[in-house]
Amino acid sequence: MNLNELQPAAGSRKLRNRVGRGTSSGNGKTSGRGQKGQKARGKVRLGFEGGQMPLYRRIPKRGFTNISRKEFAVVNLEKLNTFADGTEVTPALLIENGIVKNQKSGIKVLAVGQLEKKLTVKAHKFSGAAKAAIEQAGGTTEVL
Repeated sequence: MNLNELQPAAGSRKLRNRVGRGTSSGNGKTSGRGQKGQKARGKVRLGFEGGQMPLYRRIPKRGFTNISRKEFAVVNLEKLNTFADGTEVTPALLIENGIVKNQKSGIKVLAVGQLEKKLTVKAHKFSGAAKAAIEQAGGTTEVL
């Protein structure tokens, strides 16, 4: 086979539909827009209901966005088992080992899974159960 003999796979290329090019094309005359009306003549923006109060304005507003919200990067206890006994786990170490990608407003340790290592964990927040589990395993916690 030569380069000049290459052809696209059958059915992989399709010509665009040229509307308004004669009645025998199937999309002539009204170009597939039906008869008259706003939708036949021009564009209608998304959500427009013909002058009726649109749904997004009929439904009441709710809640607000807290501009001072802090979002914490979550670390589960089971992820801390990758470290050796006696390791001091810091946010920098967690990022270095790929356990946390982005520190955000800080790191919060949650009690998901079991911890089998004795570690010194330094983080910005701990859940009560996580703190208890770390101390039960013989480790210590330190809030930064």
